[in-house]
Amino acid sequence: MKPKNSVFVIAFLAALLAGSAGAEIWKVDDPHTQVTFSVNHFLTPVAGRFEDFDIKLDYNEQDPSRTKIEAKIKVASVNTGNEKRDKHLRSADWFEAEKYPYMTFKSASVRQVGNQLLAKGDLTIKGHVQQVELPITLLGSKEIPLPMQAMLGGAQKVASFQATTSLDRADYGVGVGSWAGTMVVGGNVEIEIQLEAHR
Repeated sequence: MKPKNSVFVIAFLAALLAGSAGAEIWKVDDPHTQVTFSVNHFLTPVAGRFEDFDIKLDYNEQDPSRTKIEAKIKVASVNTGNEKRDKHLRSADWFEAEKYPYMTFKSASVRQVGNQLLAKGDLTIKGHVQQVELPITLLGSKEIPLPMQAMLGGAQKVASFQATTSLDRADYGVGVGSWAGTMVVGGNVEIEIQLEAHR
């Protein structure tokens, strides 16, 4: 190989590595992550959560626009602290969990505004797809002390995120078939995700 060709190859590889810097997958720490919601029953906010979820986070610290997010939440894992209510929520009156077992979100683009990431993508619930923009706040990140790294599977850094949004459940056909459900339960649902991840 001619010397000038060698120089070209080295320069190309260096550029390729520089372009991929920071594009590392963060492992979501499920025990320290939660997906919660709140909706009014008449005038009283009632909170709940989903126990079973899979969230993938490719957070690029150097170039946040290259960040990618995917979430898959098992509808039947809904938990409001009342089994009778949870069973009703899984039924065809509400989520129809047997027919539509998962709700999903996949980012198509991410942009940074101040200390927030705005992830735009498709949110799918009960077969209804809506494009939403999910605001995500970086609560902080820090290096993990060397003595603790082995305990955390070799992770060297931890970061915490908070995502919040609100949606109209009617846009997704959730609980719209019953006049009682429509009159008693509020249409606006507040969603919050608290997420911890390591890399």
